[in-house]
Amino acid sequence: MTATIQATRPGMTAATREITGPAGAPLVGNTLQLQRDPLGFIMRVATEYGDVARYRLGNVTFNQVSHPDGAQRILQENHHNYIKGDMFDILRQLAGDGLFTSEGDLWLRQRRLMQPAFHRRRIAGFGEVMTGRTLDMLARWDQRADTSQPLNVAEEMTALTMAIISETMFGAHLDTDTHAVSEAITLLLADINFRFQLPFYPSLRWPTLRNRRTLAAMRTVDDVVLGIIEQRRRSGEQRDDLLGMLMEMVDEETGQGMSDKQLRDEVVTIFVAGHETTAVALTWAFYLLSQNLGAEAELHAELDQVLAGRAPGAADVPNLRYTRMIIDETLRLYPPAWITNREAVAEDVVCGYRIPAGAVVAVSPYVIHHSAAWWPDPDRFDPQRFDPDTPHDRPRFAYMPFGGGPHQCIGNTFALMEAMLLLATVAQRYRLLLAPGAVVKPQPQTTLRPAGGLPMLLQSRTESQG
Repeated sequence: MTATIQATRPGMTAATREITGPAGAPLVGNTLQLQRDPLGFIMRVATEYGDVARYRLGNVTFNQVSHPDGAQRILQENHHNYIKGDMFDILRQLAGDGLFTSEGDLWLRQRRLMQPAFHRRRIAGFGEVMTGRTLDMLARWDQRADTSQPLNVAEEMTALTMAIISETMFGAHLDTDTHAVSEAITLLLADINFRFQLPFYPSLRWPTLRNRRTLAAMRTVDDVVLGIIEQRRRSGEQRDDLLGMLMEMVDEETGQGMSDKQLRDEVVTIFVAGHETTAVALTWAFYLLSQNLGAEAELHAELDQVLAGRAPGAADVPNLRYTRMIIDETLRLYPPAWITNREAVAEDVVCGYRIPAGAVVAVSPYVIHHSAAWWPDPDRFDPQRFDPDTPHDRPRFAYMPFGGGPHQCIGNTFALMEAMLLLATVAQRYRLLLAPGAVVKPQPQTTLRPAGGLPMLLQSRTESQG
């Protein structure tokens, strides 16, 4: 059911368009449609109902904004009007009031505090760690390269990026079972997605089987995070890394340092978000290269020419142009953060549609990245779209894998350099071939992972060239 929307404040006109959307079932709305095929559903909503469309999950109505200009309005131009709101309470159960979930003055204070840790010059110093941990992984791969046993590349990338974020941001070497931590994070991300789709599900205070599993996974992650913090405190070491900055922070008004809870919340946020995006992006990059041999050959040619057999470093990043184009195109096709929600504080007009105060808006990079209006043949893998020498007239927010505006991912530069160095280091030595019979499809949960992982076979480049 729809109703014509009338102008209610200056700046609106009677021509403001009505928001329509797919019919839903009683009580659950469009929940079942979304659960059956999340990506297909939101793409159909955009295609059939326009730049701003409406669907309902239970008692929550979402206004999906699918135009780059609308995304820019919400995330940048009028970002003060769009808060994270109650919808982020689901995430707050995991991350507390960390940078990703906090609002207002707390968010601004934490963002300013953390920003120096992600400065380009500081990040360049992490290149040696990124390449070094990747070489350690490859040394382990060398032991099984001649076998026909598939390697789960998704798990390998997760363990690798988890080790890198721990060492670079927190000065810690994980001495725990990374597989168990990865499984816990996977369960938590799936649970967050479940609760977004079923916002009426009982809170964690209720001892359901799902809630007990979620709480156990949270304890697994907390054990790692709190162990990192305790290890630093026991050592008494003062280090110029993100953890050191957080531990030395003093509130200008109260003169007090960060509470244990706030410290935990920030470390959890950076620990989880700091490895997940890169791990997911690299997993999809290896899959796409296995399906596009011409792009793979061009990547190998660039690596051979630029690196001439040596390991890559931060200084090589500007010269690895095609490597960057592969990462950019991968993030277009499979943006790890595939959707985000905001809540309107006051009325607004977005792409000619009235957004009421209190409305929930959903912005999906996946939808915008797959729009033929901005990306011809949008489902095709084509790194040349991002050739820096080829001009384009796309809107700024037609490509937004890290979000946009003041809340753009603080670690985007870190993630891009990490993805490039890890891809270059692996691709120098190995081709990754999709395991026979493997079926790969995206699983849109909190991040856009391949369902069930990514089984691949290792083939040394020396062997393939011979």
